[in-house]
Amino acid sequence: MSKIAVVTDSTAYIPADLVQKHNITVAPQVLIWDDKTYRDGVDIQSEEFFNRLKNSKTMATTSQVSVPDMQTIFQGLVDKGYDVFGIFISSKLSGTIQSATQARELMGAAGEKVTIFDSASTAMAMGFQVLAVARAAESGASLKDCLALAEKARENTGVFFAVDTLEFLHRGGRIGGAQRFLGTLLNMKPILALQDGKVEGLERIRTKTKAHERVLELVVEQTKGKSPVRLATLHANAADDARALLAKAEKELNPVESIFAEVSPVVANHAGPGTVGLAFMAGM
Repeated sequence: MSKIAVVTDSTAYIPADLVQKHNITVAPQVLIWDDKTYRDGVDIQSEEFFNRLKNSKTMATTSQVSVPDMQTIFQGLVDKGYDVFGIFISSKLSGTIQSATQARELMGAAGEKVTIFDSASTAMAMGFQVLAVARAAESGASLKDCLALAEKARENTGVFFAVDTLEFLHRGGRIGGAQRFLGTLLNMKPILALQDGKVEGLERIRTKTKAHERVLELVVEQTKGKSPVRLATLHANAADDARALLAKAEKELNPVESIFAEVSPVVANHAGPGTVGLAFMAGM
């Protein structure tokens, strides 16, 4: 039976201990700031990103993993005897799937050992898909089994989040269906979701506290009648708020897995500081 290596990109921002435990390979996305290039989560971490954001007069831009870097990762794993299963950020949010596909094509016959899967998500909503497949691969699942599991996981994961401002999503071109909330009252906190691989605006809530409560309510609604439930936070420089939200969610939903996670610098660059949300996987 062939060995399966699971590859994802840094926007999943799965905690390092889980990445190591499950032998997941992470392809870093790219952050470009003042003409310098940083590998997401490698050359720049979230804390450093936010410290710099406070004092910087310029804003960073982002770029997907390059084709040569993706090819190097794939080829290295194939050369070690692995079949590769790559789960990446939604193709409607990033060109990462395109980079992965081009990298696979450049590998010739070796590319036949690479499977590419669109998570239609990011952050820990994608992370749960990655973990599900990685755990199955560890248990000896076939490539066909892993693909079926990834498809099921994609159907059963989601994420809701509240942002302090839509400015960052708008500037980065990732605002999607939340566009309709632009120009509304400044003190309103938009609640957003990833739906069909895109950012969609759901509601506007007047205070941060109420917005976080509504995020939890939405997760409860989506997971009702499904068990087990797995939960993870996502936050951008808002650790205390995220911990408080996760504690309430744990009490409400009694998850079999609960992960405290933040967002990578590349995601933070689009979501903006103060973003807090919950990702979930239910029924598997």
